[in-house]
Amino acid sequence: MQYAVLAAVAVLVVVGADWHQIGQAFFRADMIALTAQSGLLRAIGNTLLYTLGAFAYGVLAGTVLALMRLSQVAPYRWLATAYVEFFRGLPAIIVLIAFSLISLILPGVAIPGGEVGSVWLGLGIVSSAYLSETIRAGILAVPKGQVEAARSLGMTPGQATRKIVLPQAFRIILPPMTNELILLVKDSSLVYVLGLSTAQYELTKTGRDLASSNSNMTPLIVCGLCYLIITLPLTVLVKRLEAKNAKAR
Repeated sequence: MQYAVLAAVAVLVVVGADWHQIGQAFFRADMIALTAQSGLLRAIGNTLLYTLGAFAYGVLAGTVLALMRLSQVAPYRWLATAYVEFFRGLPAIIVLIAFSLISLILPGVAIPGGEVGSVWLGLGIVSSAYLSETIRAGILAVPKGQVEAARSLGMTPGQATRKIVLPQAFRIILPPMTNELILLVKDSSLVYVLGLSTAQYELTKTGRDLASSNSNMTPLIVCGLCYLIITLPLTVLVKRLEAKNAKAR
């Protein structure tokens, strides 16, 4: 019965839809060509540049925050907790808007790297708040016996953390970290608020401007497909890593 209803709905859609109008609105060949010739590859490169830079910052800062939250020194734990709870509670776009206003609010203060540095820092700060909790969970998942064995071999607590705990923790949390990378790819669409130049546009800004100036959705469809080309392989990677981890348990 359920298959019959599904088939009936599919037939109604196929028969009732105005496919010519849909094609003209969403899949025009000339608009696909125009999008490809209007900086699409550059937009893909910028999207990857913003994502990977922010992810690198997020992993580094997230690791420091995770270690601070596990520290026996209470002020470290308080500072890290305040940072994580504050930036996890804010939309990423508010953080990016704040960075776009820094030069107005604090004349003479410049972020290293210009607009790209602002993107990395803005997205990286938000990402580090989430990644720190993932990394902390990974550290806690490492058996205590591993640390005790390292200490029995004469390693200092710092050496045991760097050489034994963190490598195992990162192997455990690879799937959730890849998920965070996928989220960052999509969050890179928010960086338009920084007032980037045309050469610095990412996929969403490129597609939106072309769609608006030509009153057609095809450029946005093309840019949306580019996001899928980036994120779908990462999604497959996450599933394989999760399956591998499940077998290892």
